[in-house]
Amino acid sequence: MESNLKNVLVISFGFLLLFTAYGGLQSLQSSLHSEEGLGVASLSVIYAALILSSMFLPPILIKKLGCKWTIAGSMCCYIAYSLGNFYASWYTLVPASIILGLGGAPLWSAKCTYLTIAGNLYAQKAGKIGRDVINQYFGLFFLIFQSSGVWGNLISSLIFGQTTTTVAEVSEEDLMCCGAYDCMTNATANTTASSGPTKTLIYTLLGVYTGSGVLAVLLVALFLDQIKDNQAERETEKMQTQSFWSTFLATFQHLKDKRQCLLIPLTMYSGFEQAFLAGDYTKSYVTCALGIHFVGYVMISFSAANSLCSLFFGKISQFTGRKALFALAAITNLACIIALLLWKPHPNQLAVFFIFSALWGLADAIWQTQTNEPGVSRSACIVD
Repeated sequence: MESNLKNVLVISFGFLLLFTAYGGLQSLQSSLHSEEGLGVASLSVIYAALILSSMFLPPILIKKLGCKWTIAGSMCCYIAYSLGNFYASWYTLVPASIILGLGGAPLWSAKCTYLTIAGNLYAQKAGKIGRDVINQYFGLFFLIFQSSGVWGNLISSLIFGQTTTTVAEVSEEDLMCCGAYDCMTNATANTTASSGPTKTLIYTLLGVYTGSGVLAVLLVALFLDQIKDNQAERETEKMQTQSFWSTFLATFQHLKDKRQCLLIPLTMYSGFEQAFLAGDYTKSYVTCALGIHFVGYVMISFSAANSLCSLFFGKISQFTGRKALFALAAITNLACIIALLLWKPHPNQLAVFFIFSALWGLADAIWQTQTNEPGVSRSACIVD
């Protein structure tokens, strides 16, 4: 197998293993740790730390460690978050979230740098256009990576489905406090407590997720080649001439470009809509009405729709243009939001839970593919 392709596959499957664990945990945070909003707060801390990390850490770590060991080291930060969930409290989960956030930006930056350099190297050898090869590498990466949402949620639902306790039916009174009618009572907590998984099952799931993260680190550490290229050396020399503050301030220099400023609301909304699905929809709709063991299955429909639609919309955007697709995503999200405000979730309407999730995945696929295309953004990286 051609060495560059082998390295792309190693990175792809490493990310698959890592985000199988993180993606599954992310979907469960608001349901597993609903007391005082600990789960949602931990997710907020992750992305706050991620913002700070992206301002200065990636070039520093890539310069010192190289792409390979930056990827491996950053993956360890994700394992720390899995370990923090074993004894979830404000004193364990919040620090673990900070560690994950700090490792997130270097992980994705190193991955993008590695694939870009590997694509250019192969293009030079084969006499091909570098951009075409890079796009193929990124396409292969995301084809494998995006399935992580399916596997992570499937694992959680299969393990939580092993509970031996009888799943108690949610009373009509409690159902009135689900969905948009969430009265901020203990309805969701009661549902989780009465029909939720035992501590043994939770620890089993966390053990599987931690093991998946460890396998990801080992895969990268043992089989990924350290990239050696004049382009990488030139980038390193360029970084060495820059001070810390120049690296830090370079982030804000992008604000001089009007196009970058106009992208800010889009990227912010993309984060908001993903946070709603992972934090609010899973807790106030799925867990409240169906139980926590259904969260994984419902999120599988989101991941599957997101993956398939990403491929589809990425192909047809050259014919339809981005404006039409952005309009479709906005209309889909708006229609879902209005329907969710009016809908009273009930276990008898099981299919509706999956339909909303799939429609949300369709819209998210448009936001992701269209705001991360080379013509819109200089980077093909998505920080998840």
